[in-house]
Amino acid sequence: MADDTSIFIGASRKPDDSYQRAENLLLQYGNRHGLVTGATGTGKTVSLQILAEGFSNAGVPVFCADIKGDLSGIAMMGMPQDFLVKRAEQVKLDPYDFQEFPVIFWDLFGEQGHPIRATVSEMGPLLLSRLMNLSEAQEGIMNIAFRIADEEGLLLLDLKDLQALLANIAERAEEIGARYGNVTKPSVGAIQRTLLVLEQQGATNFFGEPALRIADIMRTTRDGRGAISVLAADKLMMNPRLYATFLLWLMSELFEELPEVGDPDKPKLVFFFDEAHLLFDDAPKVLIDRVEQVVRLIRSKGVGVYFVTQNPLDIPETVLAQLGNRVQHALRAYTPREQKAVRTAAETFRPNPDFDCATVITQLGTGEALVSTLEAKGVPSMVQRTLVRPPSSRLGPITPDERRKLITESPVSGQYDQAIDRESAFEMLQKKAKDALDAEAQQQESGRSRWTIPGFGNDDSAPQPTGGRRAPAPRSSNRQTVAEAAIKSVVRSVGSSVGRAIVRGILGSLARGR
Repeated sequence: MADDTSIFIGASRKPDDSYQRAENLLLQYGNRHGLVTGATGTGKTVSLQILAEGFSNAGVPVFCADIKGDLSGIAMMGMPQDFLVKRAEQVKLDPYDFQEFPVIFWDLFGEQGHPIRATVSEMGPLLLSRLMNLSEAQEGIMNIAFRIADEEGLLLLDLKDLQALLANIAERAEEIGARYGNVTKPSVGAIQRTLLVLEQQGATNFFGEPALRIADIMRTTRDGRGAISVLAADKLMMNPRLYATFLLWLMSELFEELPEVGDPDKPKLVFFFDEAHLLFDDAPKVLIDRVEQVVRLIRSKGVGVYFVTQNPLDIPETVLAQLGNRVQHALRAYTPREQKAVRTAAETFRPNPDFDCATVITQLGTGEALVSTLEAKGVPSMVQRTLVRPPSSRLGPITPDERRKLITESPVSGQYDQAIDRESAFEMLQKKAKDALDAEAQQQESGRSRWTIPGFGNDDSAPQPTGGRRAPAPRSSNRQTVAEAAIKSVVRSVGSSVGRAIVRGILGSLARGR
């Protein structure tokens, strides 16, 4: 049975289906990442639920996405049901206590939880380009836009800031192109149209302030349990690219903000990435390489990342190799791809002489899994056919009234409800344009009312030359006015100092606190 150093997953079975031993996940290896896979309806959500319960009871905060709404029941106390009690007896879970867990509900749209926001600057050009599915040329322009914003001290907080900056870049395409390479107005226009689509899909709610503070998803309660942050993702899944980009942004923020801790006795945070295939579908190689880098390095920050997906083939091999704790539910093997997935899953386990992994994977029942976790010195345990323990919290979703009550009583209630729109690139560029127009108007007005000296060619009342010809107009000057020079000098000064101060992290987001 589990103790203070491990999480009880279930009980492994002997070849005759009798009880063999308890299967636990050691907390000291909880930051070595993990994988939960299996076909629809095989019990992945329950496995995620019991792992989240175990980490919470151990004082480890958890962040997870609720794709179908079923996971919300973790906030309410479970009820004794015959099949749950029977499973508890089978795995020798005694006593089988019911619990409710400390849950904070989040929602990018602010409907089923506290709003989550991030600024455009924090998201960075790489993730934004991935979110908008930009071409290579368009991604280059996005990088130039962020470089211009850094140099000129323009804060990119929400989508209207980015739109204003892109419009400004289009107006200055020739000047900027001479410095950074070809910038065409049609390419800028294509990015702006993509931004419009993004707005219509609800991304406006996500970009802005107040931005999510990492400390708010790493809370613990007074009784020492870790808070479970549950992201309502049923509506978010209508835009899978936004879902995947948000979770990847959050993972990169954790990497950038958290200090190095080495190998702690238990993780500082566990991050469950459900529907993980969405992260890697059609992703460019540069993004996959950086995800691999973050997964490899974030372990030393005390963060465990657990990918949840239907098929182990959804995870690139370079990432799959770093996932030490594995729970494999049943897979179907009807098509050649499914048969390959079964073989791949079987080959990733340390073999057990009592059974053939590839055969058993297709025979597992609901709530049954092949389990392998890291043992002493980080060595994978021999794979075991395991009955997963029943959860202590409620199976299934909570009611809307229960959700509203929990949101009202949440420790972050009122902190993120109202959006803040402070002065940023949109307002700064508007002001700069207005100042330029005012300066031009003032110059023209000054030209009309200036003093003149008769006989020096500037006196409108001076007699015209004979022969019916008008005096030649004074030549216009290409030199900038004093006001224009002053504005450009200030912009360069502010831009260069801000540009030097801003450092972007491994995924292109701001490396804050550096």
